Amino acid sequence: MEAHLRVVGPMNGKFVFHKRPDGTIDKGKVVCLECKKEFAYHRSSSSLAYHLNAKHPAASAATASSEDVSNIASQSKAFRQTKLENTPRMSKSATDRLTNVIAKWIAMNCRPINIVEDEGLTEVLQIASNDPSYKPPCRTTVTTKISKMYDGEKKNKLEILAEDSPNCVAITGDHWTSAGNHSYFGVTGHFIDSEWNLNSFALTVMRTETRHFADKCAEQFLKVANDWGIENKISTIGTDSAANMLAAMRALPYEHIACNAHILQRTITVCLDSSGFVGVLAKCRKIVGHFKQSPASTTELNQQQVALGKKSDQLIQDVPTRWNSTLAMVSRLLCNREAVQATLDQQNHRLVLPTEAEWAKLQRLELLLEPCKYVTELLGGEAYVSCSVVLPAFRHLYRLMDITDDDPAYVVKFKNAFQKDLAARRANGSEIWFEVATALDPRFKDLKCLPREKREQVGQ
Repeated sequence: MEAHLRVVGPMNGKFVFHKRPDGTIDKGKVVCLECKKEFAYHRSSSSLAYHLNAKHPAASAATASSEDVSNIASQSKAFRQTKLENTPRMSKSATDRLTNVIAKWIAMNCRPINIVEDEGLTEVLQIASNDPSYKPPCRTTVTTKISKMYDGEKKNKLEILAEDSPNCVAITGDHWTSAGNHSYFGVTGHFIDSEWNLNSFALTVMRTETRHFADKCAEQFLKVANDWGIENKISTIGTDSAANMLAAMRALPYEHIACNAHILQRTITVCLDSSGFVGVLAKCRKIVGHFKQSPASTTELNQQQVALGKKSDQLIQDVPTRWNSTLAMVSRLLCNREAVQATLDQQNHRLVLPTEAEWAKLQRLELLLEPCKYVTELLGGEAYVSCSVVLPAFRHLYRLMDITDDDPAYVVKFKNAFQKDLAARRANGSEIWFEVATALDPRFKDLKCLPREKREQVGQ
């Protein structure tokens, strides 16, 4: 046996070819050097590799030659290629449709364009399309698609404005600052078509680089009107009551309507700052800030909420620019008063909690602000014409703000300030559009929201 061991065989010398008694080499048989077992050999080493892996793993680890590795890699690549070729692939038309949908999704839902480079999204699309070779479009393609979609949508809206809208289009505009500290100017058009359907859509959202001076604001409105061909169709322009907007409207040949929801919120802000609620609201803000800044405290609060059978709601911090946020903060604190007090009793803090009298103040404030929230949301509706509900809604608020014998001094102060400030803000604007709209609305055609002398004038 030792004679044939010198003839090196396959598997990197772990096997040797069998030597016949006459001294010739039999290449149809090999012998394992580890256990001396004899195997048939037909140029395939798979059974030999299996034997080494099963019986001699230590020897198997050092067996693979560069040629064997290359063969295995080639076989694996060929297998993957064959699998891809045998898998149904998306057609070009289906791929184009999917690209359009992705571009629309990114544009409509404000997703970052580089999301198409996300590996997770790629895997989801490959599984959903049953095409493991699918790759999402690149950022350049998506940007191009979105630009084409915008051009097509604008062309469609231009045709609607030219054909379906009467010679009466109302527009609204506003400036705002993004989270990235960039200034933008947006304008929306509103009109009723020949079939009495309310139409509203954005005319522009442009980034502005200059300060919002009155002359620049007026120039921006005129540019939008000219770009859309509605300079001779505009009936009114609605904006907030900021000084620059009011000055810009005086320079334009269109009638101005101030945003009544904005007027209401400004009145609420002024009244809160000058009434007897300042101190207790400051305490509320500190309490909410305490929990907002400490995840551990928030967790303890949630545990107390569960123990008391309440929902694990987060406390709300009011923001000056966010309408109704003060009401939301007060309502959430009142709802979770016991949980908040129980949590703070277990902590070492320097907060000054509201007294019983101050908690009663917060309950009064909630009752005062709830109707204001309702009116704000009513005036901010998008699916209906809100112009006709302005006068009835404000008349409703004025009645609720009438002083009663049961009102404490701080409530009397708030109601007086509210009525005075709201009346002063609304006195500078024309109400003829609201009066006519109210008269045409079957719900308010009796005009009980107006003084008697006003009713006769509107009726004429």
